[in-house]
Amino acid sequence: MKLSERTALAPSTDLDSLDLLDPRLYGSGDPHAIWTTLRERAPVHLRSLPDGRRFWSVTRYHDVREVLRDHTRFTSSRGTLLSVLGGRDPAGGKMMAASDPPVHTMLHEPIARLLSRRALEPFVPKVRQVAHRLLERLADGPRDLAELAAGFPMAFTGTLMGIPEQDWARLTVLTTTAIAPEDPDFRLGNRLNTLATAHHELFSYFSRRARRASREDGLIGALLGVEVGGRGLRHDELVYNCYSLLLGANVTTPHAVTQTVLAFIENPGEYRKVVDDPGLVSGAVEEGLRWSSPANHFLRHAAQDTTLRGRQVREGDAVVTWLGSANRDEEVFSEPFRFDVTRSPNPHVAFGFGPHHCVGAALARMALNALFAEIAGSVERFDLAGPVEHLASDFAAGIKHMPVVTKLRTT
Repeated sequence: MKLSERTALAPSTDLDSLDLLDPRLYGSGDPHAIWTTLRERAPVHLRSLPDGRRFWSVTRYHDVREVLRDHTRFTSSRGTLLSVLGGRDPAGGKMMAASDPPVHTMLHEPIARLLSRRALEPFVPKVRQVAHRLLERLADGPRDLAELAAGFPMAFTGTLMGIPEQDWARLTVLTTTAIAPEDPDFRLGNRLNTLATAHHELFSYFSRRARRASREDGLIGALLGVEVGGRGLRHDELVYNCYSLLLGANVTTPHAVTQTVLAFIENPGEYRKVVDDPGLVSGAVEEGLRWSSPANHFLRHAAQDTTLRGRQVREGDAVVTWLGSANRDEEVFSEPFRFDVTRSPNPHVAFGFGPHHCVGAALARMALNALFAEIAGSVERFDLAGPVEHLASDFAAGIKHMPVVTKLRTT
């Protein structure tokens, strides 16, 4: 989606005409104009669709955190993405992302231990090597940063999951296809066929990997040791959670990279601050995460009749938290449409909030800090070498093509 330093209100005054389900909005439009309108006029807004489905849009920061925090009122077990609106996710109650405590806790804890900052320390040199190789490739003439960044997380997430390097490129394409089934670059016929094809190949792949895995095999091995209700994970539960871990890595980190570099191109003064003071790298990463908000939304369903900002939400209602909107909330972030590497505090919700705060957040932060430390130490500037093309996806706020020329520092 397009990110600007000032987004006006949506041109339409009819809130029901503001279509947040249209993937084209994210590929070529500006959802921030809609979110800004909703924050000001209807921060908890019910949208009814012609086919009878309906969902609440939650756009204010504190309301988003309330929904994501309280699993007793807002459940994840029916699915967490708008792609399942009106139905039920078959992975509900089986996959970490689509479950509530205590099942979620049992799945989360062993993975969280393997992905803690302390556990990841030995991987820091590896991530730095990957970041250095990415920069070397960028320096070789005009290159598509989005295509290179797409493979960045596989180099460490794939390693942690025991995935052979020869499979990384195909899995990267499949995970993007799964979250952008209507993007012209990834669509295979219609939307349903695209999803079915991508899911079938991904699930088949992890089914084979799971059957050959042992408890020593990193993240997949950790899942083999998980017990839920006194039993180990069934095969389908293991496959769903492998898929979820890979999806989480591949649809967030690359887009934080490209959106942050684009912000540096558009705000050269902010990039110069980071070059002059490497101590600002961490702050630049956090601002890049807030600015890009790679995960657009998370879906919940009301587990009981409840109220949210005075609105009556019925049991079973779909409730969509828009993270990109929460991270531009004027009540929390001063000048939210300004990219500021010195922003502090910066309590963004790019990784979600509450029990479902991203289990891979420490890994993503480590990778992004390593990459942007390399960039700040080596790159004089980036220049666009062609048009920026955004991903048509209501879930991932991503860039699929961004050709750049990279000028390295000579001293």
